[in-house]
Amino acid sequence: MSTLKILLDPRKTPGIIAAKLLLRGGSSADPFNQRGAHQLLGSLLSRGCGPYDNIALADLVEGCGAGLRCDINEDGILISLKCAKSDAKRLLPLLGWMVIEPHLETDQIKLERELSLQALHRQKENPFQIAFDGWRCNAYGNAPYGHDPLGFKEELSKLKRKQLKPLANELQLTSSVLTLSGSLNEDFANQVKSLDPFPSWPNIMKKNELKTISLNNSLFNLTVENQPRISLHPEETEQVFILMGQPTVPHGTKEDLPLRLLDCYIGSGMSSVLFKCLREDHGVAYDVGVHHPIRHGPAPFVIHASTSEDKALLSLKLLSEIWWNLTSNKINEQNLELSRSKFRGQLAHSNQTCAQRAERMAQLKLLGLSNDFDAQTLKAIEQLETTDLQNAAKKYLQKPFLSLCGPPKTLETLSNYWSTMI
Repeated sequence: MSTLKILLDPRKTPGIIAAKLLLRGGSSADPFNQRGAHQLLGSLLSRGCGPYDNIALADLVEGCGAGLRCDINEDGILISLKCAKSDAKRLLPLLGWMVIEPHLETDQIKLERELSLQALHRQKENPFQIAFDGWRCNAYGNAPYGHDPLGFKEELSKLKRKQLKPLANELQLTSSVLTLSGSLNEDFANQVKSLDPFPSWPNIMKKNELKTISLNNSLFNLTVENQPRISLHPEETEQVFILMGQPTVPHGTKEDLPLRLLDCYIGSGMSSVLFKCLREDHGVAYDVGVHHPIRHGPAPFVIHASTSEDKALLSLKLLSEIWWNLTSNKINEQNLELSRSKFRGQLAHSNQTCAQRAERMAQLKLLGLSNDFDAQTLKAIEQLETTDLQNAAKKYLQKPFLSLCGPPKTLETLSNYWSTMI
């Protein structure tokens, strides 16, 4: 039995196919002192593989008018291909070659490493990113989600082929799924399996004596009692960036759904609590939002705002009030129904294109969730009550971490206020 699962989503499209190959791992599986390794590896997969060097691969993809890219996040590596159905049999083998036989040429490693270092440098110029990195470091520490996928300059700059090659060898030995959506017939999966190099994709039985990358759940048993609850990042900026939040639960768990509705309630659209309170009622924030991504492990639940120096203290007070109200007060039935409507809309909006559908199918498979999970979720939200949302907040949102980026004097004022709150 192969480690690769192939799933089909036949759709009526004008001869277009979207393919998503999702490999478990990502930056959460970066080795010790090699943070950024999987991000660098992912960027190299399309820089030459199998019978194609980097130029031949680019010529093939662009000559077909197709799109090929590789994205790395905390949980996995996602290789995406969009092409015409007539070119699928020429292009789909690239996905296999990228995993089974990436070239990892020294000159390409040097080039991509330099691009990653430049991206890290740009992040250091982004106050929001600085604040989020500080929050992430305090909230996760040395756990798998404790660093940005790009890694750290000191560790990334030392990565060479000898560090990347073992990680590349393990890609094909991890749980993986290839999903295809678009103009497909029922036998298309078997046709893909017959295309070289897919027949040589390893079987699960071959993993017994080989080291493989997998998420160790014990690493996510976060001990945060002794972690600093505030992270200050003095920068001479014209704005102040405020982030407040906690790690919560993996996607698909029982208590994830009420947290998703709370996300909709406080952060989705102009009717959300954050927008109405900080922008409409008080006019103190340039931007507000919630960061609550889908994760295999404890997902962050973070509310954030950017504001001016003179309104920073009021903004923090308002954010704190919104946060504590989640645990101390139940939302009313009207707001619960509005949150349900927003959730339905978000789900529908994220499931429109073939690429979106293929990615969601792959995501659900690697999370161990059923193909009809989203349909079941739409039924489940009807059964949730206001007390369910409050109980989830009480359990997971009682001890937030705060991260601030802005002028030093302003941060001192905010820090003094925060010390009275915890």
